[in-house]
Amino acid sequence: MYRSIVAAVVLFTCTAHATTCPDWPASRATDEISALDQRIREWDRAYHVDGQALVADDLYDQSRALLSRWQACFPGHTAGSANALRDAGGPVSSPIAQTGLTKLHDEAELRTWMDGREDLWIQPKVDGVAVTLIYRDGQLRQAISRGDGSSGQDWTTQARQIPAIPQQLAATDELILQGEIYWRTPGHVQARDGGNGLRGKAAGAMARSTLDAERATMIGLFVWDWPNGPDDMRTRLQGLRALGFGDSADMTQPLRSPEEARQWRERWYRTSLPFASDGVVLRQGQRPHGGLWIAQPPSWAVAWKYPPRQALAEVRKVHFQIGRTGRITPLLQLHPVELDGRMVSRVGLGSLQRWQDLDIRPGDQVAVVLAGLTIPQLDGVVWRTQQRSLLAIPDPAEHHPLSCWRPTPGCEGQFAARQQWLSGKRGLAMPGVGAGTWEKLRLQGLLDWLPLQENELAQRPGFGQRSAANLYGSFASARQRPFRQWLRALGLPPSGSAPLEGDWERLAARTTMDWDAYGGIGPTRAAQLVAFFHHPEVLHLREQLRSAGVNGF
Repeated sequence: MYRSIVAAVVLFTCTAHATTCPDWPASRATDEISALDQRIREWDRAYHVDGQALVADDLYDQSRALLSRWQACFPGHTAGSANALRDAGGPVSSPIAQTGLTKLHDEAELRTWMDGREDLWIQPKVDGVAVTLIYRDGQLRQAISRGDGSSGQDWTTQARQIPAIPQQLAATDELILQGEIYWRTPGHVQARDGGNGLRGKAAGAMARSTLDAERATMIGLFVWDWPNGPDDMRTRLQGLRALGFGDSADMTQPLRSPEEARQWRERWYRTSLPFASDGVVLRQGQRPHGGLWIAQPPSWAVAWKYPPRQALAEVRKVHFQIGRTGRITPLLQLHPVELDGRMVSRVGLGSLQRWQDLDIRPGDQVAVVLAGLTIPQLDGVVWRTQQRSLLAIPDPAEHHPLSCWRPTPGCEGQFAARQQWLSGKRGLAMPGVGAGTWEKLRLQGLLDWLPLQENELAQRPGFGQRSAANLYGSFASARQRPFRQWLRALGLPPSGSAPLEGDWERLAARTTMDWDAYGGIGPTRAAQLVAFFHHPEVLHLREQLRSAGVNGF
């Protein structure tokens, strides 16, 4: 179903919600608001005029809410995109206006809307393109697109090719129907499949000057109102069934409570339907005659959309995490957003190359989804801030498996990762030794803890007698770990099937050809193994371990 003209009104003031207002000077506020407003205008034109959805409905709604919030923070900055349908009108006037719908944001708003109302009904909010059908003397006379609500395009030629649209009805009076043209998708489950671009297929088919038979059979019709029909909903539904629109009538159900609304919404979200849908529509059975309707959301019908599959989040900071092997992983710190009942405040990009391709900076608005319903994942950049921040970006050439054995400037992150690997489960498995321990010790070398005695540890800031004793015990147990475990803890590259028995001298004597002869090791890995055993910093670690009496070194 088409996007509503306006969302539900959100009361917002910068005084009450000061933390949500950007700390911008007036000039930047003008630039940001104008740019977002222009982008929304582009989305509106593509959606309502060209039939193309350049952005998901969830993100569109949240972007409009963001624009409204910014305008509330900076009064006087008006937006030309307030009317989403300003460019969507067409040459053909609609006999009865298409009204659009106000959107409810949550169950609290649902309860408020339902309170005091009677004779309520609920139906799926079909995700297609709206149409007005006009019948006279039982014959289809005209099909008009939604347009700006008052006028649209003439779709009569296309409508005559669609089997789902009856060309003749058993009626003699003028009959006007409003409904949704959708792309047929038997077995579609919205919670699983999402919109899947189906609205665009329906819109694209109707935009063609000629509609071939194959596409025509893929188009369905859901009649959601009969504006000049009987006043009573039950009578209207009986009439629609008699006219051949039984499927539409059967999906318009009586509604007695907010609990029932929630149940129907959940049912249609998670069970199979022949079309994509993006929520439910609640209607009063009694409403004004269609001749009194205007192209604005009415009070007697509202939409309650499904939970958003994507969240719009503002990037607060961009961190570049460097692992022990030198891999650089960008991490976005976000203003917290709720997604499927979870608060999401950070998301990883996976690789530096992906960040470079997207060029995400603080202030950008990004789309976040839950991969596998649990893991936050970046789905793309929705909107870029007009002021691009400068970032300190690590140089990939300076970070590799043999770099950063000391916490020199620029190496702090990789060195810390080496320490955590050393004491972690895949390293020496040192009880009670983690990132916090290393931060308090502030060592300048990976193995500078080897000669420390218990009394020396107790004198360090952040350690008491008991914690020093426990830490010294962990260090002492680490010295007894097997040679093979120590190699892994120091960062030995994967060695395939190569035996690691013996001592350091024996392994260091192997050539690239020797390593390459073992299974699971190619020429590149063999060269890495040789480089490891001959790197000056690694040789220094070997000397420290030999001095400490660790077996094998």
